[in-house]
Amino acid sequence: MRLGVLDIGSNTGHLLVVDAHGGAAPLPASSYKQPLRLAEHLVTEGPPDAPRTVVSPVGTDALAGFTAEALQVAEDQGCEEILAFATSAVRDSANADAVLEEVRARTGVAIEVLSGEDEARLTFLAVRRWFGWSAGRLAVFDIGGGSLEIAGGADEAPEVAWSLPIGAARLARAHFADPTTGAPTAPVEEERLREVRRVVRAEIARDAGRLLRGGAPDRAVATSKTFRSLARICGAAPSAEGPLVPRSLPLDALRPWIPKLAAMSLEELAELPGVSSSRAHQVLAGALVAEACMDLFGLTALEICPWALREGVILERLDQLSVLDEA
Repeated sequence: MRLGVLDIGSNTGHLLVVDAHGGAAPLPASSYKQPLRLAEHLVTEGPPDAPRTVVSPVGTDALAGFTAEALQVAEDQGCEEILAFATSAVRDSANADAVLEEVRARTGVAIEVLSGEDEARLTFLAVRRWFGWSAGRLAVFDIGGGSLEIAGGADEAPEVAWSLPIGAARLARAHFADPTTGAPTAPVEEERLREVRRVVRAEIARDAGRLLRGGAPDRAVATSKTFRSLARICGAAPSAEGPLVPRSLPLDALRPWIPKLAAMSLEELAELPGVSSSRAHQVLAGALVAEACMDLFGLTALEICPWALREGVILERLDQLSVLDEA
């Protein structure tokens, strides 16, 4: 069947149209995406003693507009079903229910909010299916716009899976932006860099034992645009060479890049290989998270997997359909 997978991330809205059936890899038929930047449309409201973070009206309009466009693309492509889900930016907003009801009323599309644990679990499923059983015990890391997902285990379902609020866009907005205007700033001073490094490492280290308790991973894997961009900066093959080319992000290659990234302007960052202008301000934050993941878990490198959350959602749906067919 032809499926449309609508992924509402903290950075980007992405519709992936795939031709899929049980027992086969989901083959991409077309893709449509827009830089929604929902993480940057989160605002704080309410009294000082009880503030809450909400998606702004501008963010709601952007989400509804993109969803309507994606629905039209999915219909034009002959999709039989649309699987729509949202991640960190919507998940963490106090008005998520109202925002998604507004989108449903305007477009007819019901968007499911994935928990952080489900996001990590489904990403793990995609990585397991990509590498197979010969990969042994897996450790999987995914840096999104709003959160970092970590999962590990030896089976298709991870033994541990959790989410941390240290995504690249969230960190950049909180630490590498003008406090008055919210506009991204670069270069970054060394003192600020050290402060963010401490924040990131303390957040990851708090629950690090959950991953290591089951034993050292046989294979450590990274997914997401942030990791792919960092790997490209450090010399990995470009995306044009296809998904089957092995790619990795070595710690000893990434570490010297961090002070270089901190010293660059936004224009210089956007000129790096694999970095788009819309994500240039997030590269440094992502690099700090990636370095911390490898350092704290004793990893010398992370292999890059081309499959991630969207593929995990597709694979789980195909598994469900297979069970229904057998029944």
